[in-house]
Amino acid sequence: MTADRRGSTFSLGLFISLMVLVGLNLRPALSSLAPVLTRVQQDTGLSPLAIGTLTTLPVLCLGLFAPMAPWLAKRLGPERALAAGLILLAVGLALRGIPVVATLFIGTLMAGAAIGVAGTLLPALVKRELPAGADLMTGVYTMALCLGGALGAGLSIPLADWLGAWHLGLASWSALALIALVAWQTLAPRRDETALPGGGGSMRAVLTQPLAWQVMLMMGLQSSLAYIVFGWLPTLLVARGYGEAEAGWMMGASVMVQLPAALAAPWLARLGRDQRPVLLLVLALVASGFWLLLQGASSLRWIGVVLLGLGQGGSFSLALTLIVLRTGNSRLAGKLSGLAQGGGYTLAAMGPLGVGVMLQLDLGLGIITGVLLAICALAATFALFAGRNRRLEIDNDGQVVTR
Repeated sequence: MTADRRGSTFSLGLFISLMVLVGLNLRPALSSLAPVLTRVQQDTGLSPLAIGTLTTLPVLCLGLFAPMAPWLAKRLGPERALAAGLILLAVGLALRGIPVVATLFIGTLMAGAAIGVAGTLLPALVKRELPAGADLMTGVYTMALCLGGALGAGLSIPLADWLGAWHLGLASWSALALIALVAWQTLAPRRDETALPGGGGSMRAVLTQPLAWQVMLMMGLQSSLAYIVFGWLPTLLVARGYGEAEAGWMMGASVMVQLPAALAAPWLARLGRDQRPVLLLVLALVASGFWLLLQGASSLRWIGVVLLGLGQGGSFSLALTLIVLRTGNSRLAGKLSGLAQGGGYTLAAMGPLGVGVMLQLDLGLGIITGVLLAICALAATFALFAGRNRRLEIDNDGQVVTR
């Protein structure tokens, strides 16, 4: 192996490692909150609706701040923009360690904004660094996202107990964000964006393409289910009669099961001409998991945990994979990522808020389960459009077209 090839392999491995490290930081801020919501409510006296607002806030910020990522990348460069996101994430998580309701909300808002920016930048960076294998690499960093989510859910109660307070447990995740920041600043690849081939079109031109909206709506609907799990699954399981610790571990186990599904889904998607069959499969698994956990026999709860994890890991990985598969270059990928994650997460924020409202109105698990299954069905409808083998391209006149 030549020195140039060894250097290229090392650089590729380093980039993948950095993507995994950054990905690990993009879910604990969300998943670590859900298992301690009962303690938060007891200590702060917040109503179920206020708790629902707290769980909705970071997801809404993901949607509101994701469209800023292409703008920041253009002005700062994607590397500096991602570093800025990690700084904001670390500060926001640290603020949640102050036992004041206002700082809990402010820190959660900052963390959501940071994740919105950083998460939107990742698909474009992957498309830039690994254009031929961007779909498979998406599975790798999606697996890192799922692992971060599982760690946040599973370690939330133990960290709160070990550190003596739930707010200190929430703040401890800022250490991981600081580690990722130092590694990214020190080792991240540097590219001259102006030297890269291909145009990206304007965001307005991307907005005129139905394919972009189909990807966005599919992303938003499946994400709403994911953030309902992050925000409310332990509470819903406790309402079914499970203990607080068991509910936390069930959520953590479900998120952990997402890891192999997130990695395998892009490979499965390559087996057919398009992604529609595998998208419908994973959404059916999500629906089955919700049904077993919230309405099925308690003896089947761990089967429900596994099915939900497999479905959500696969659906999230495929939703991100669609961003790179449905675009012709990294700049278009960045713009579609901004739209899909910006609009999608804004839509997804309605999920946790809706569950909070339903709990406030005491509508019961039967109605909540029905709503979750309806969201699965609607996501499957848009998956039939977004999963087709089509792509946004720049034509010879510099216009965005779908081919």
